[in-house]
Amino acid sequence: MADRKPRMMEPEDRDEVAPSLRKIIHVDMDAFYASVEQRDNPDLRGKPVAVGGSAARGVVAAASYEARVFGVRSAMPSVTARRRCPDLIFVRPRFEVYRAVSQQIREVFAEHTDLIEPLSLDEAYLDVTRNKKDIPIATTIALMIRDRIRQVTGLNASAGISYNKFLAKLASDLNKPNGQAVITPARGPAFVAALPVKKFHGIGPATAAKMERLGIVTGADLKARSPDFLRHHFGKAGSWYYRIARGIDHRPVEPHRIRKSVGAEDTFSADIHDFDLARREIAPLAEKVWRHCEGRHLTGRTVTLKVKYADFQQITRSRTLTGPVHGAQDLEAIAVGLLQPLFPVEKGVRLLGVTLSSLESEDQGEGQQLTLGLQGL
Repeated sequence: MADRKPRMMEPEDRDEVAPSLRKIIHVDMDAFYASVEQRDNPDLRGKPVAVGGSAARGVVAAASYEARVFGVRSAMPSVTARRRCPDLIFVRPRFEVYRAVSQQIREVFAEHTDLIEPLSLDEAYLDVTRNKKDIPIATTIALMIRDRIRQVTGLNASAGISYNKFLAKLASDLNKPNGQAVITPARGPAFVAALPVKKFHGIGPATAAKMERLGIVTGADLKARSPDFLRHHFGKAGSWYYRIARGIDHRPVEPHRIRKSVGAEDTFSADIHDFDLARREIAPLAEKVWRHCEGRHLTGRTVTLKVKYADFQQITRSRTLTGPVHGAQDLEAIAVGLLQPLFPVEKGVRLLGVTLSSLESEDQGEGQQLTLGLQGL
């Protein structure tokens, strides 16, 4: 018999596969930024490393597993991280290197499937229900991918395998670092029922605390609540919570998913009280956002300004335009227009951020003009 040529699954084919028969892999690089730094600098290996700024107002972008033992985590203020781990070594981030390594990892994924949905530089979903090498067992594919990533990059990855994205994401955390786990259709509902809701992907600390006040602590508690109850207390998200409490997630892996927003922010070494000084800080943020969009041939119509005050109160102001932003100067001018009414300030400004959303390809926006006059801002 002639060898059967592997065939990639077309979008219409995916609907023919029963949800319980889908094979989804979630690949998550282990302490990605920190691991890259330890790979490239042997002096850092085996030591607690934090990628980020070490200044008084710096923030940890990533922490090695040696640092995590001390409770150091990403998004933690650097001063807190240093207090928890006095021997912590801070390394400035090298995003151009991380992007290059991420591309190598993406090429490994593409050896097996074209149905790849990147979530960030260091994680992605893969649909391997039908795959290029015609391998029937998803766990085998996950092992091959992790071995190949190690060969190509020298880095370790963890993987979760299941019949939907929600459970594959949860599975990838079970045997980290450098491991993988499977949640089968037979095991899925019981696994979700026993899991604390605070560990559900997509349920943050605030929502978990609200659920606890309502007597919802585990997946079983969540499953016991009616759709009407959940929608009443959590709005549209209530329907989603109802489904995942039963291990149900029909979302497809979307290889061409467009990023929803691009943002940049900066925390200042000293609080800002003067408008002119704050205005000057907007320019590099707008430039950084636009450079990222330009490199991916994207533009957007919604500009959001983020302001965090000295007492950590945070506010946002946004404006949606009738046409796309056409450059860094446009983006800067709109952000400054959102900033100006906030001054004078009673308390200093600790952080400023600029985000562009309602993204679209430049081709979609070609010929359209920024019709909202800047003087109208």
